[in-house]
Amino acid sequence: MNRRFKIVIVGGGSAGWMTAATLAKTCPNKDITLIESPSIPTVGVGESTLGQINNWLGLLGIEDEGFMRACDATYKLSIRFQDFYKKGEANDFHYPFGTLDTRGSVFGTNDWILNRIKEGNTEPTHTYAEWYYKNMLLVNNNKMTDNKDNKFVNFNFKRDVAYHFDSTKFGVWLRDNKCPNIKHIKENIDTIEQDENGIVSLNGKYKADLYIDCTGFRALIIDKALKEPFESYEDILPNNSAWATKVSYTDKKKQMVPYTNGTAIENGWVWRVPLWSRIGTGYVYSDKYVSDEDALKEFKNHLKNKEKVSNVEKLEYRNIKSRVGIHRRVWVKNVVAIGLSAGFIEPLEGNGLYSVHEFLFHLSRILQRDIVSRFDRDAFNYKCKAMFRSFAEFVSMHFALTQRDDTQYWKDVQEREYCKELYTGDVKIYNGFMEACNKRFNDFHYQSWPGGLDCIANGMHWFPTDWVSVKHATCGGDPTEMYAGWELGKKQMFDLLKKQMKLVKKMPTYYDFLANKIYKG
Repeated sequence: MNRRFKIVIVGGGSAGWMTAATLAKTCPNKDITLIESPSIPTVGVGESTLGQINNWLGLLGIEDEGFMRACDATYKLSIRFQDFYKKGEANDFHYPFGTLDTRGSVFGTNDWILNRIKEGNTEPTHTYAEWYYKNMLLVNNNKMTDNKDNKFVNFNFKRDVAYHFDSTKFGVWLRDNKCPNIKHIKENIDTIEQDENGIVSLNGKYKADLYIDCTGFRALIIDKALKEPFESYEDILPNNSAWATKVSYTDKKKQMVPYTNGTAIENGWVWRVPLWSRIGTGYVYSDKYVSDEDALKEFKNHLKNKEKVSNVEKLEYRNIKSRVGIHRRVWVKNVVAIGLSAGFIEPLEGNGLYSVHEFLFHLSRILQRDIVSRFDRDAFNYKCKAMFRSFAEFVSMHFALTQRDDTQYWKDVQEREYCKELYTGDVKIYNGFMEACNKRFNDFHYQSWPGGLDCIANGMHWFPTDWVSVKHATCGGDPTEMYAGWELGKKQMFDLLKKQMKLVKKMPTYYDFLANKIYKG
């Protein structure tokens, strides 16, 4: 009889139990053990997700009603950004989930740009998302629907929503509900035995064919034992610290909204995540510009004056240090790193769990092979690192496009060299910065970009076209004919929005929808 392939997962938390649940589902013929320390706490601040998590939930057969109530979860339709472009101006904008809807348009999303030019560049940037993403009707009116009758066009409830939840509770729920055959051991790892082929055993007794490092920032196996080099992204991502706390609702029905909020302040930005029973919030900053003590003062000042939190001095605050970047390889010999042990970008765009479920998807596919070869491992590293770097560059665009200059932090953020390849022309496998430039300077259009750059760039006034390019395209002529060509399309688009708005008015409030569907009143 052939011996069963053995996997040992080291570390619990959301990454460890997401790994265990995934492999239990996709590799049921393998022997899986999870070992977690009884004394080391999890980071536990990943409370916001992206829409791609629905693919992973579907793969594991997890329904909303199954986990949301246990994890203090709410639905998420968008991410709102405030004061990232400039301070103190009405320049907030959204990156909503879902698919662009350009029905009725003539030049796709550039119809909005042309309208803005025609109106003397006075069109607020937040209206871009409102033109093309039907979800914004729900966001702006604090409504929600599962759209079972499909009357709310271009909105797929399974695809176009994400979640806010307590990640620590999520790990516990996965452990108790999706890992029935996983061997669970609570024990500190004191010794790691290895040879030229990788890890031989843990504590001299736990042996496996594959070890998965889910030990968070400690990176106990891939970093401490295997010494795999870490590639820092601090050149494109300015922040390395955070203060986090929990805030109670004072008016739950009003404060609970279907989006994550990010507000830029003196030396970084503040997240605000509305869960069912409380609000998760934190200040992400760079300790190169402000001490931890002064950063806490800035955070408290924001909570008191902007968020109107009255008991800031009584809240419990947790300081978190991080290094941004990723290991040179995330699969080394017989070790795979998943979660914070593999790499970390920063909390912006709610990407904390994104790399976890995406890496696990690719790992599960590799493990379908009878024998995992060196090429399999190298291909896994290529895919994961390319995806990770591309997302890191996307996050960097939120800083690179700023025009804030009210502190030294923001002045230096503007003057960073984010991508030397932009002027050397060297070819890279990553396409974040370079693709963004190609879309703006060659295509004059963002519509084909997957993943939200259209919302971020337009929100930060880095428009794909402008009056200069319009004049250039018409050889200096009068663009009146161009405007006339899409006025009818604009009317059709707005007529559709009006019809959709009639449906929205009849929908339950966001709070009532959650209360009735998930929390049963």
